[in-house]
Amino acid sequence: MHLGCTMEGLLGGLAMVGRVFKRRSDMHLARKTWHVLGVLLMVFIHRKVTQETAVGLLLLTMLVFVVPDILRQYSKKLNDLFIGIFQAVIRENEVHKLSGNSYLISGVLLLVLLFPTKIVGLTLLFLAFADPIASCIGIRFGKDKILGQKSLQGFLAAFGVCMIITFVYIKFYGLLSERVFLASFVAGLIGALSELLPIGKLDDNLTLPIMSATGLYFWFSFLGMPL
Repeated sequence: MHLGCTMEGLLGGLAMVGRVFKRRSDMHLARKTWHVLGVLLMVFIHRKVTQETAVGLLLLTMLVFVVPDILRQYSKKLNDLFIGIFQAVIRENEVHKLSGNSYLISGVLLLVLLFPTKIVGLTLLFLAFADPIASCIGIRFGKDKILGQKSLQGFLAAFGVCMIITFVYIKFYGLLSERVFLASFVAGLIGALSELLPIGKLDDNLTLPIMSATGLYFWFSFLGMPL
């Protein structure tokens, strides 16, 4: 039994040889592209189906992606297979931990279950663009650190992206026409702060949509926007 475990560990270690994984501080464009396209697909599906169907599809997605992600923590063979398939979008710190995709899918499921349709749609757009763009700007230009590795430049990028997205989103639906600039400005702050502020050691793919949606829900409710 001991020899078998040793051999399995050795083979698992050899399987990792030659594989190069990106760190959080790397630009990792393949991962960011995967993130944007994946969330935009969720936006498209969310607009086309009922809430019940969206929840069902997300549960199916969890079965296909999240369950194997959890199980690979207990099996070197499954972990090697998982890493082999998703190597291009896996970070170094995720090789032996849950991937960001699992947190993202879980966060979107909670989002769809807990919040009204218009809040879900806007928050998904925040999730698709704010985090990867803030990350790119922070890595490339982020010299002024304000919270851990988060930079002022990344925060401002997230704020600008979320404000512009909100402005276009409100205009598209013809809402709050007289207060669109105020609504967009505050929504931009909500999105940027959600991207900036950590909640313990939780992944921001989980915390960003929930924090953003909560802030947007109370802000738009205060403004009287139909949700």
